[in-house]
Amino acid sequence: MEVKNKKAYFDYIILKEIEAGISLVGSEIKSVRNGSIDLKDSYVVFKDNEAYALNIYIAKYEEANIFNHDERRSRKLLLHKKEIKKLKEMKEMEGISIIPLKGYFKNGHLKLLIGVCKGKKLFDKRESIKKRDLEKEKNIY
Repeated sequence: MEVKNKKAYFDYIILKEIEAGISLVGSEIKSVRNGSIDLKDSYVVFKDNEAYALNIYIAKYEEANIFNHDERRSRKLLLHKKEIKKLKEMKEMEGISIIPLKGYFKNGHLKLLIGVCKGKKLFDKRESIKKRDLEKEKNIY
């Protein structure tokens, strides 16, 4: 199971990608295994030398009853201190955002692919649309 943040690939130029673990509670991991996760509009912030992913939607797990989780709570990212420091320095640069790009399982653990991104201008987006359309036409013929 792999979840992509398609909007991020369209709206941003990805400069660097880093794999990070994510801290989840039991009902969240069950829900993710069912495929109930959405990375759209999510981003990464830094508090007290720790990284947190905000606005990731993980649907409630129906069988969890009273032990269920909040769907859009902030979730701690599991990174080394050096990686957090490096990402923090990059984020302080002008026009740089840190965004979750993909969610996937690796050895039974959920991993997030975090991207250091720079926003695209309107003409860059048009160029992306043009390339996508050419690829579609090439695959048809």
